[in-house]
Amino acid sequence: MIPKTQFVYPVLLLMFSSHILKYSNAVVDTISPGQQLNISQTIVSAGKMFELGFFSPTNSTNYYMGIWYKNIPGKTVVWIANRDYPVTGSAVLSISVDGNLVIRHGRIVYMVTDIVTNGNVTATLLDSGNLVVRDEKSNTLWQSFDFPCNTFLPGMRLGYDNRNGKSWSYISWKSDDDPSPGNYTLKLDSEQGNRILILNGDDEYWRSKLWEEDSNVFESPPEVRLNMFNFSFVSNLSMTYLTYNLYREDLISRLMIDSNGRLRQFSWSGNEWDVLNSQPRNACDVLAYCGGNSSCTEVPSPNCSCLPGFKPNSPELWNKADYKFGCSMISGLQCGNDTNIKGAEDGFRMLSKVVLPKNPLPLQVQTLSDCRSSCLNDCSCAGFSYISQSCSIWIGELRNLQQLSADDISGTDFFLKLPAAELGTGMTISASILASALFIWKVKMKMHKRTAGEDLLSFDLSISPEPTKNEQSGVKQRQKHKKEVEIPIFSFSSVSAATNNFSLSNKLGEGGFGPVYKGKLLKGNEVAVKRLSRKSGQGWNELKNEAVLIAKLQHKNLVKLLGCCIEGDEKILVYEYLPNKSLDLFLFGTNNIFTLAWGTRIRIVDGIAQGLLYLHQFSRLQIIHRDLKASNILLDEDMNPKISDFGMARSFGGTEPQATDKIVGTYGYMAPEYALEGVFSVKSDVFSFGVLLLKILSGMKNTGFYQSSSLNLLGYAWDLWISSRPLELMDIVMKDSSCANAAIRYINIALLCVQEHAADRPTMSEVVLMLSNELTSLPSPKKPAFSNVRSMVDSIPNPSHWKPETCSENELTISDMDAR
Repeated sequence: MIPKTQFVYPVLLLMFSSHILKYSNAVVDTISPGQQLNISQTIVSAGKMFELGFFSPTNSTNYYMGIWYKNIPGKTVVWIANRDYPVTGSAVLSISVDGNLVIRHGRIVYMVTDIVTNGNVTATLLDSGNLVVRDEKSNTLWQSFDFPCNTFLPGMRLGYDNRNGKSWSYISWKSDDDPSPGNYTLKLDSEQGNRILILNGDDEYWRSKLWEEDSNVFESPPEVRLNMFNFSFVSNLSMTYLTYNLYREDLISRLMIDSNGRLRQFSWSGNEWDVLNSQPRNACDVLAYCGGNSSCTEVPSPNCSCLPGFKPNSPELWNKADYKFGCSMISGLQCGNDTNIKGAEDGFRMLSKVVLPKNPLPLQVQTLSDCRSSCLNDCSCAGFSYISQSCSIWIGELRNLQQLSADDISGTDFFLKLPAAELGTGMTISASILASALFIWKVKMKMHKRTAGEDLLSFDLSISPEPTKNEQSGVKQRQKHKKEVEIPIFSFSSVSAATNNFSLSNKLGEGGFGPVYKGKLLKGNEVAVKRLSRKSGQGWNELKNEAVLIAKLQHKNLVKLLGCCIEGDEKILVYEYLPNKSLDLFLFGTNNIFTLAWGTRIRIVDGIAQGLLYLHQFSRLQIIHRDLKASNILLDEDMNPKISDFGMARSFGGTEPQATDKIVGTYGYMAPEYALEGVFSVKSDVFSFGVLLLKILSGMKNTGFYQSSSLNLLGYAWDLWISSRPLELMDIVMKDSSCANAAIRYINIALLCVQEHAADRPTMSEVVLMLSNELTSLPSPKKPAFSNVRSMVDSIPNPSHWKPETCSENELTISDMDAR
C-alpha cells in the first residue's frame, strides 16, 4: 500500500496550483484534472448511494478524506484515504499534473494514489462505494477497494494476490472517534487459506471455522444471515480471496472490524443499523482468553477456571479476572511409562461436555487403547480425544477448551493427562481401569454376538407398518389416526451389534445429521442406522421432529422408519435399507459408471412428485418438507425413489404461508420468499421440486458458470428456454434419445415450479396432473428466481414450434463418460 508524504518547494507548489481550477458544481460523481474538492465540497455516486469528501470525527479537529453512505444519518464512513495523516480545514483533494489523486495540505502533498500515467485521468465514485481512477480509455488504474480500511463492502475482497504479494486485509479504527489504524486486523489465513482470522497486533485473536466448498459457507456459521449474504470463495494459482454480494438490491449491508476486535455484520433497517452477527460472540471465543491449561464457561457470564490438577500462574492477576497468564500443573508428570516411587503411573481424567482445545494433532491408530498409549508415551502430549474411531492428541499447552452446560448436547469428551497424585477419585481413565473396561467390553461384545440386543437383531421387518391400501383418503385417513403413533425403541447394544460396533466397513455415508451405517439382522435383512453426531449442526429437536413426523407417514415414495434408540447421549434412527443409496450419486457421483436412462429418470420424477403430493394433501399430517434435494432422495433396488430426511419438515394447517426466524435448508433449492424472508408454504417445496427436476434432466449442479450471462442452473435453463434452445439443457447421455417432446414438456414444468412469485407456481396436485397427462396444456413460465440472466428475446416462444419426437424406454445405460 502506497500512502506517503512529500514536501514540495514553494515555487513548484505555485506552478502546480496554477493548473488547478475551481471545483465545478456540475460534476456529480467524478473529479477531473483541473478540479478540486475543498473541505465543504463533496461528490456523490450516480445512484446517490455514497458520498466522498472531507469529514471530521466527533470530538476531533482533524479532517479526513473519506467515503460514507449518502442517505443514512450519522455519516457511516466506509473508507478513508488519509487515516495515517489527518489534515486541517485548509486541505483540498485534486488530481496532480502526473495523474495521481492527491490531498494538498499547505506545503505538504499527500499522495492518495501512486500510479504511472500520462496525467489524463478521472476519479469516479461508484454506487458500490468504490472510488475508481481511470484513463481516457476507461481502463482502471487504481481503486479504493484494493486498499480497504475497516469496512468490508459487497464486492470487496478479503485475501491475497499470489502474483504480487498484495493482500486485502482490514484494520480497525483506534477508537470510535479515531480512524487511525487500531490494534485489530481482519485477514484470510495465509497458511490455511480457507478461514478468517482476527489478529490483535501480531497475535491470533479469533478464527472462523473452515470454509465448506460444497455449501459455500463456513462450518457451522453462528447466526450468519446467509439468506441475505451470498458468499463465494475463490482460490487459484493467482489469488485466494473471499467475497460476497447481496441477494436483494434494496438491502444496505456491510461487515466491519470494530475497534474492540469484533467482526460485525450490519443491515440498515430504515431507522438504524441492525447487528446481524458479531464474532467473537463472547470472551470464550477469543483465542487464549483464559490463557493456557484452563477452561472457559460462557453461562451465566464468561468465566475461567484452571483445569483439574492445575493452578494459576499469577494468582493475584487471576483473582482480578486477568487470565492471560493461564495455569500450570501442580505436580509433575512421569514421562512415558515410568512410574513414581509409589508405583503409580500417569493417567487421564475425562472431562465431559467440552468444546475441544485448538490445534489437535490427528493420529492413525485403531483403538481407544492405542490412542491412550500414544499420548501417555509422548512426554509433550497433554491429552487426547477418541471420537467415532478417530484419535487426536494435543501437544503442549491446552488453549480454548470450553466447558458446556449440563443440558448442552453438542459437547464431547476430552481425556486430560495428569500425574497419579492428581487423579484422585474423579472420573479418570488410568491404565488399569482402561484395561478392565476393555476386557468387560470384549466380553459383552461376545455375548452380543450370541444373545444380546435381540430387539433389533431379531426384529421382523415383515410386521413393520405398511402403507394403507387407501393412502390418499385425505381427511378420513387423518381422522382415523389421531392417536400418537408408537415406534419401536431399540437398545443401543443391539444397534451396535447390528452395525459391528459402527465399524468403518459398515459406514454408508455422512450427512448434516451424522454418519449412516448399514446394519444386519439375524435373518439377514439389512437396515440403515442414522447416528446423531456430536459435531452435527442438527440435534435432539431435529431428530425428535423426524421421528415423530415420519412415523405417522406411510407412502411407497417415503423412506420407512423402523424404530429409534435413545440411550444416554446416543440418539439413533433406524430405517429400511435402500441399496442404491441417494440420487445425487447417480447424477453427480465421481465413481459411478452408471447413468440414468430416460425412462428411469421419469419414473424417479413421478415418484418424487407423488411423495410430495401425499405430504401436502393426503398424509395424516400435512407436511412441508423444507429440504428437498438430490441427496435426500433415496433409491431402492428397482430405482424407485423415496423421500428422506424429515428433520427440517413442518406440519401445517390451512393454506396460509408460515414464517420463521430460523432459515434452514439447502441454498440453491430454497424458494426466494423463504431464503430472503423466512416465509414458507407448500409452494416452497414446489420450488425445490422444480430445481430437482432441472437437475435430473440436465445432470448439472445448481451453481456454476454455464455461460457468460448465467450464474446458476435456473438462469441457464431460462436463457435456453427464451432463446428456443431448451434441449441443450439435457444431460449429454440423453442426447441420442428420441425424447425431445417429453423433455421440452418436463423443462416447461420445472420452470413453472421455480417461478419467482409463489402465487405463480402450481400446486403439487397440478404438477402431478401435468406430468401424468400429456394432453394437459402448459402455460408459459415467467422468469425464475435467482436466475440473474439477460433476456435474449422479448417474448417466450411457443413450445409447439419445436419438433416433437418419441422417447426411448431404456431403463439403465452404462457409459464411460466423465462424471459431472
